[in-house]
Order: sequence, then structure tokens, then C-alpha cells
Amino acid sequence: MTVLAPPPSSLLTDASLFLDFDGTLVEIADTPDGVAVGAEVAPLLMRLADRLSGRVAIVTGRPVREVRALIAPATLPVAGSHGLEIAAVDGHIESPERPAALDAALARAHAFATAHPGLLVEDKPFGIGLHYRRAPDAAQAVAELAEQLAAAHDLHVQHGKMVAELRLPGRDKGAAMTLLMTEPERRRTVPVFVGDDVTDEAGFAAAAAMGGAGVLVGPPRDTAATYRVDSVADALVWLDQACREVT
Repeated sequence: MTVLAPPPSSLLTDASLFLDFDGTLVEIADTPDGVAVGAEVAPLLMRLADRLSGRVAIVTGRPVREVRALIAPATLPVAGSHGLEIAAVDGHIESPERPAALDAALARAHAFATAHPGLLVEDKPFGIGLHYRRAPDAAQAVAELAEQLAAAHDLHVQHGKMVAELRLPGRDKGAAMTLLMTEPERRRTVPVFVGDDVTDEAGFAAAAAMGGAGVLVGPPRDTAATYRVDSVADALVWLDQACREVT
């Protein structure tokens, strides 16, 4: 395993910044609605957007509307639902139609959860999260169910920290970031993607492919990221320092 250095404070110069949310800007909670957003997060995001001339976006597995509420009063472009939803600063949201197959899979997931106390089923606009943080013994059964439902309903399985997510195929965080990089204000910059989970690896790989860099938040592991910080707190400190050095 390669030992990654901390990101330099100059990394955001001539860059476009893309940020995961859970595990990157806020600590992961037992349930999605239990997350606590620090008082420093929104002001930091607003400072970053100002110094980078608007070239800051959130790229997350959460739905767009949830993230917008959580980062208020900051207003940023958001790629939600692993890139299936793209929301501009003006409020317009580009998204696909929700298929009936997702509702059929959701019904199966709820039935499964009744037999596994502690398992949480999260109904997203274009996906289903099966959270087993409170039922760790169900990990294997959750993985098997996710694969069965994906095969039966033409869905994609995305594994994360104590969660298996079923979602529509066709886009991931890397694809969403690549799409956002085509916007005029970002074309002459390089992308920097900051994330913590295996779901962020597509973002790290896309950043590297476009001449940029990924920053992993959390313990060392095999990753496509270029740099690493230990924790959410360290990520916020680095973002604040890097913001001050943007020229």
C-alpha cells in the first residue's frame, strides 16, 4: 500500500474543487438524518466558492434537496444521488425519471428489513440505501439481497461504509465530475476531488485522468487518490488553509 502525503495548501490554485459530504465535510452518523453539520462548514464553503470564483461543487450519494438544506445558507452546485441528479446554483435540477422497478425493489427491501432488527432502508429519489451500521451481523445477507434485487430490476449495486445501495445505472461520481468540468468556468482548471469512501474512487480516478488529484479522508487503504488526511476535522483544516492560499 502506497503511503500518501498530506495535500499541499497550494493544491487549489487554478483548480475546481469537488467535495463529498458524509465522511468528508461531516462525520458519518448511525442514520442519514442523524448527521450533525458543524457551524464552520457553511461559512467555509462560502469562502471557498468566493476564492475559487464559484468553482466548488458537492458530489454526494445524498439527494440534492437534502444536501442543499444541510449546507444552507451556502449555495453551491450539487451532484446528488451519485451523480444522477445535477443541480445548478440557480436551483434547476437535471434528473431522470424514477422507474417502477425501483419501487418494486423498495418493497422487497422493506420486507427484508422486518426480519433484521436495526437494518435501515433509505428511500432515495433514484436509489435505495440498505444501512446495516446498527445490524452489522446482517452484512452478508444485505450484500446478497442487494445483488439479487440488482439482477432482478436492472439496478446497480454500490457498496459503501456499512451500506449497500441500489441505484439506477448510467452515472457515478466520476462521471458527474467530468460533466461539471465541461462548464466554461472550469475548463482551464484541474479538478480536485475530496472524499472518504469506496464510492469516491470513481471521483479520484476521474480527477487524476484530467490532470488533477484526489484527497482521501480517513485511514490508509488502496486508493486512486493522490493525497490523504486522517479525518473530517483534518479535511476542514486543510480546506481552510488552502482557501487562504488561493491566488
